[in-house]
Amino acid sequence: MNSALEHVNDLLDFIDNSPSPWHAVHTIKEHLLQAGFQPVLEQEKWTLTPGGRYFCVRDDASIIAFRLAQHLDAQSAFKIIGAHTDSPGLRIKPNPIPASDGLVRLGVEVYGGPILATFADRDLSLAGRISYITSDAKITSRLIKFDQPVLRLPNLAIHMNRTVNDDGLKFNRQTELPLIFSNSIAEQIPCDYLHTKLLQTVDEDISQILSWELHVYDTQKGVIWGADHEFYANSQLDNLASCHAGLTALLQAPTPNSSEIQVLACFDHEEIGSCSAKGAESSFLPDILERIGIALNLHAEDYKCLLARSFMISADMAHAYQPNFPAAYEPEHKILMNRGPVVKLNVNQRYATESLSMAMFKQWCALAGVPIQTYNHRTDLACGSTIGPIISAKLGVRTVDVGSPMWAMHSCRESAGVLDHEYMIKALTAFYQHELVLA
Repeated sequence: MNSALEHVNDLLDFIDNSPSPWHAVHTIKEHLLQAGFQPVLEQEKWTLTPGGRYFCVRDDASIIAFRLAQHLDAQSAFKIIGAHTDSPGLRIKPNPIPASDGLVRLGVEVYGGPILATFADRDLSLAGRISYITSDAKITSRLIKFDQPVLRLPNLAIHMNRTVNDDGLKFNRQTELPLIFSNSIAEQIPCDYLHTKLLQTVDEDISQILSWELHVYDTQKGVIWGADHEFYANSQLDNLASCHAGLTALLQAPTPNSSEIQVLACFDHEEIGSCSAKGAESSFLPDILERIGIALNLHAEDYKCLLARSFMISADMAHAYQPNFPAAYEPEHKILMNRGPVVKLNVNQRYATESLSMAMFKQWCALAGVPIQTYNHRTDLACGSTIGPIISAKLGVRTVDVGSPMWAMHSCRESAGVLDHEYMIKALTAFYQHELVLA
């Protein structure tokens, strides 16, 4: 249990340092640099060394890291772990300030499918990136974060919403979601009011902010909870917990003695469909894998053979059974906390798992001494999806969809099991460590 608690405490620090997808990639970069990984840029030619460790970032919010084999042979393959850096929530609009009734509010747009009611009455703040002109007239960007709470979505008193406990808390996305930012002491709020507040958080001289991408985040730190410290809670467990598990596995797995190439790919925009220049449906992963092949002097057919031998684990969180709501679950597929990683199946290919990929993942779990569970969604409820089907279709790579169990997926505050995070790390490490075996 002590080892599991250490992994979870590291995860909670990872999430607390990553309040937006841009911050998440920055945090991953810092870990990779400390472990001796070298950055490579898409706009430059690559020179890669056998056994070398590298990473590449696209537009600050997607990152692919890879560790090369010492040599390539007829059994060479990519071992890919895929996850995503974004989480559902609220984003600030370009012209966000409606000032009225003595208050300044920030207009928001809903990103993905958050549980909106969970954002009410919480200590919220802003994090993301700003784009600006430098002193030498170049456009660049940098991370920005308000450490203290600066936003709030106050609930309506029950005296004015008598049916809230029967009908549920609902918000009109346009008129009832703007977040209170400050008191308005002037009749007319200047148009650069938010710019001024953003500049106050920056420790360098920036003359003009041109644009921003700002994510609303919950400032409450992650915690371990439960009578025996068996659970933990934080924002963005979906899917920063999978990013952290994959990163930890990559960093602690031994350098491959075989000819396999270890890859970790973390994408933005999964929560809105992955169709973007940096999402899982983009050219990012195919480009990186192909450029690895080019740098290693693989002929086109050799590269295709390598892809055909490869395997991907799509790691995204899974729905744990919540006994207060038994009607929401398939009764023969109840996923329990602290009982191990979950293999997710759907015959309509919302998940990419098939029998062989499932069997292979089970074998890696057995080698790691990790229990395993199987999830199937209720037939009368719409099933979610992951990056698994997207990437497996694009690359033609055998794929399994897995995840750690969690409660309250897409809430502002999610929960999961302490043991499950270590179980997932062990399973992913075994995947990187042991050879692919398929008749």
